[in-house]
Amino acid sequence: MIRAIKKSDRDALVRIINRVDEFSTEEKEVATELIDESLNSSGEYSYITNVFELDNTVVGYYCLGKRALTDGVYDLYWIVVDPLKQENGFGKKLLEHAEKFVESKNGRWLLIETSSKDSYKKTRNFYLRNFYSKVAEIKDFYSKNDDLIIFGKYLIT
Repeated sequence: MIRAIKKSDRDALVRIINRVDEFSTEEKEVATELIDESLNSSGEYSYITNVFELDNTVVGYYCLGKRALTDGVYDLYWIVVDPLKQENGFGKKLLEHAEKFVESKNGRWLLIETSSKDSYKKTRNFYLRNFYSKVAEIKDFYSKNDDLIIFGKYLIT
């Protein structure tokens, strides 16, 4: 079941984030900050976090938000599946749920920013397998030899 985040989910989500070896300490801190902000915010430009719950256990989540100054563009900030539960299709289900959420809000685009680091290759391939296109790349964005790659999917058919 995919549902809206509850305050009682926070600790389980932080444990999941901390189990992701690909995330740096700083990335883990930012992911946790966005969870906290989504739990404490409301309004058109707030963070929306939904969790995937299986047998009363949280196995993953996504966090997205509407991009300011647009009338239909959303950013997917995080999509995370517990490393102990990966390769079971949970990420795909979370991504499809995020797309449907955006469509329900009359969104046109869902954009995703990620790193060019080798450790993120599996992540980039996940987006490509789910019909996202690379729409932009900025060299040396995060650091020297770590480019920003932006994937996007136009949701209106």
